[in-house]
This record gives sequence, structure tokens and C-alpha cells, in this order.
Amino acid sequence: MKVFVTGAGGMLGSDVVLAAGNAGHDVVGFGHAELDVADEATVKAKFDLERPDVVINCAAWTDVDGAEESEEKALVVNGQAAGYVAAAAAAVDASVVYVSSDYVFDGAKGASYVETDQTAPLSAYGRTKLAGEEATAAANKRHFVVRSSWLFGIGGSNFVETMLRLASTQNEVLVVRDQVGSPTYTWHLAYGIVRLIEGIEFGIHHMAAAGACSWYDFAREIFEQAKVECRVLSATTEMLGRPAPRPAYSVLTSQRRHAIELPSWQDGLAGYLAQRSTEREAP
Repeated sequence: MKVFVTGAGGMLGSDVVLAAGNAGHDVVGFGHAELDVADEATVKAKFDLERPDVVINCAAWTDVDGAEESEEKALVVNGQAAGYVAAAAAAVDASVVYVSSDYVFDGAKGASYVETDQTAPLSAYGRTKLAGEEATAAANKRHFVVRSSWLFGIGGSNFVETMLRLASTQNEVLVVRDQVGSPTYTWHLAYGIVRLIEGIEFGIHHMAAAGACSWYDFAREIFEQAKVECRVLSATTEMLGRPAPRPAYSVLTSQRRHAIELPSWQDGLAGYLAQRSTEREAP
């Protein structure tokens, strides 16, 4: 299949390009500099030229706190542009994947969320991602919406890198303990998405790392696996006072019969640290 990846320069997009290529697909990927997904005419022209079989839309506004102050701008990328991409894909008879987030839920359920649970985003970011899901579904019947959680990967800034950077200059960090999710390694997610597009089970899919932890637990595991000496202090969300509200419990599981299951978040972290070490040692 010919696979077209938007947001190919990003953390997930770069892994999706590699994973799709490794799976034997013909892959074309464009980052923001080459393709602005908010430019409807350019998106349509690009798809007309490339004629892909599948489009994986990894282009996104990912700044959760920044979206609180710039919701309209975030909505253009995460919502409106998602509709452009899905419609342009439909016009060339291509299916489309939209990558969404656990932040479409409010976290009040107190248990894992499945695909049929009612959405109720707390933040501007969550609202824009939900808008993207809806725009994608409306514009292309052959759509996959993949909700994932707490992404980290080599291709971009992430929590693991932040913790290791802080530990290099201080002997303790303060991390929230009252937000629980499933930290997901983008390399694992990319392979899951590539497996998904090889089938026709359209609709919403929850695809996140197995298991769950708080940011506090995640930080402790990072330092343990990386063999770094740094004390982790716990705080509440209220204490840290971030601009965007976040769900307290946003663990994702799938109720689909043929769900694509990813490795555990601990395995993802081990893979990330190994990849990070290899890339740093490369000449």
C-alpha cells in the first residue's frame, strides 16, 4: 500500500514513517514545513498528486497548556485541518487515520475508558482533539480514530527527557501523583497503527501501553531504569497550578474483539532508553 504521513517530522510521525516502511509499504511523509494541513487547497493538491491508499494524520497541536490560551489556533490544526485531511483522502479513495488523545475524557469514571464511553474533555486541547475526531469521521467513512496516551519518543520533547535533563542538574524533582494514565512509547504505537491500517476495522480504537501509573510512579521508574540518582517528591495537580485541567484517571483499554495490544509502559520505557543510548553513541 501507499501510505501518506502528515506531521512526519514529529515525534510520532517520524516513527510511523519508519514503521510503515519496515512493514513493506510505499511511504511518503511530509512535515509541517512541506505541508501545512491547515491549507485545504494544498492538502488536496498533494493528495491528488500522490494518490495514497491510506493517510495517517500525525499533524497536531500538542501543547496542552498553550491550547488554553490559544484554543482557536489549536482548533485549526487539531480540528478543522483534520477535516481537510480526511476529506482530501476520501476524494482519492484513501482511508484515513486520526491520532487522538485520552484527554477527550474527564477522568471521572475512575476506571479504564473503552471506545464507547462518553467523551467530556476538560481542557481546550481535549476539546480540539475531540473536534478532530468528529471532523475526520464526518469527512471520510473509511476512518480510524486512534486514541492514545502520554506519548514519549525519540523524535520530540517528552516527559522522560525532561526528567533526565532535570536530574542532570538537581538532586530532586517534584511530580504530580494524582494523574494516572498509560505512558506510551511512540515506536510501539507506530507499529500498532501500521497493523491497524492493514485491516478494515474502521472507527474508534484505544491503543495505549498496557498497565497504568501516575506521573510520580513514571518518574521513579525512569530514574530506576536509567540508573540515575534523583529523589522524586510528589505533589497534587492543584499544587502545581498548570493552566490546562487534566483528567485524574485516563487509562485507555479496548473492548474490540481484535484489539491491537501494545507492550507495557515499563517495556516502552526500556525500549526508549535503549534507543536513546544507541543514538547517542552513534558517530
